[in-house]
Amino acid sequence: MNSVKITQLASRLEKISVFSGQAVSWLALLMVLTTFSIVVLRYGFGLGWIAMQESVIYMYALVFLIGIPYTLKHDGHVRVDIFYCNISPRKKAWVNLLGTIFLLFPMAFFIAWISWDYVATSWALKEQSGEAGGLPGVYLLKSSILIMTLLLFIQGLSQLLSYIVFLFHPAAYDKEKTQNNTKDNMSSGAL
Repeated sequence: MNSVKITQLASRLEKISVFSGQAVSWLALLMVLTTFSIVVLRYGFGLGWIAMQESVIYMYALVFLIGIPYTLKHDGHVRVDIFYCNISPRKKAWVNLLGTIFLLFPMAFFIAWISWDYVATSWALKEQSGEAGGLPGVYLLKSSILIMTLLLFIQGLSQLLSYIVFLFHPAAYDKEKTQNNTKDNMSSGAL
């Protein structure tokens, strides 16, 4: 596979993280509105529903878990970088490539492996809320752990491919990034 095809594949994989991250970002607004409603209903009218309160927990979990790959794509995770900030882009690419292979992929695999029985048991029981009037489908919420690991692996693969092209085919990397930036600017009306 040539470097152009690798870069195109990386770009397509990255779009999955972008789509899922932007989709769950709307849950943050819904979570704020739901929390506001809970407070107004409880203290203004003396009303409250467990399912409504649990829905905030569900939304928070989805924003957090599905947002992890999106945050990785935008390099938004906390990084303690005493040395990283002062090294060349090429050395950063090597650090990121090795970190993806030896840290990100094993961690995502471990989380998926350790969570599999937890999620499968929940599905087998069709687990529901332990609270009277709570939300059904706790098993669906628990499935978001496995979805997160899949999305994290996809985003990691996208970045790994980009690092490989950057390190071993820099001219192709620069050309593809220039084309992508031009497309982004045209679609946003910046040109």
